[in-house]
Amino acid sequence: MSALIEVTLSWLLQNFKHRDDKLFVKGPAFAHHPKPTLSVTSPDCGETDAQLAVAYTADGLGAHPELTWTAPAAVQDQVREWLLVSEDPDAPLPTPIAHGLLTMGPNGHDSVFGGIPVAKTNVKAHDFDIQDEAQALLKGGFHYGVTRRGVPYIPPRPLLSHGPHRSKRYKTFFVVALSKPLEAGLLKAKATREQIADAIVGKVVGWGQWVGSCERKWA
Repeated sequence: MSALIEVTLSWLLQNFKHRDDKLFVKGPAFAHHPKPTLSVTSPDCGETDAQLAVAYTADGLGAHPELTWTAPAAVQDQVREWLLVSEDPDAPLPTPIAHGLLTMGPNGHDSVFGGIPVAKTNVKAHDFDIQDEAQALLKGGFHYGVTRRGVPYIPPRPLLSHGPHRSKRYKTFFVVALSKPLEAGLLKAKATREQIADAIVGKVVGWGQWVGSCERKWA
């Protein structure tokens, strides 16, 4: 797409942002947990709302930010597995684009990663390298879901001059605490965002978020 066409689209779609009401954590599984209780930080990118360096975008290496999280004792005692979801509610579409899904794969750019062991409370870029594609298994020891491009994680690439996109205050990275592990068969089958959302109903005991900001400007 040429820069001129992209900037024109950005102008036309300027008001198509902030689809926060469609975010993953707004689903039925989170009815009893409307607010975050986990603390999520990024050692290599900074505090939440930090501007993502080029290396973490589609214009660079497209690396997944390192994330680390902690849960209150009352929540930690109930956790049996973690789920990681990344999506962009500022993309000019009716629903947020999911950039990453550990264990869960979406229809857009959603990225969902599931089956993260309870003892693992951080992820690094190399964790998202594929170990066994047939089982949707990553080197970090967890699984990934379906994405539009068929890769585990799609780095942010906002339209030129579309303004800042919050990459994981909601393009957001969500860490979800589950009281029961997801079925192994579901994780190995590259589940969709919707399948994971249904599978975690009654299992969510807490969640947290980290947001990275991403903006591409036309020089």
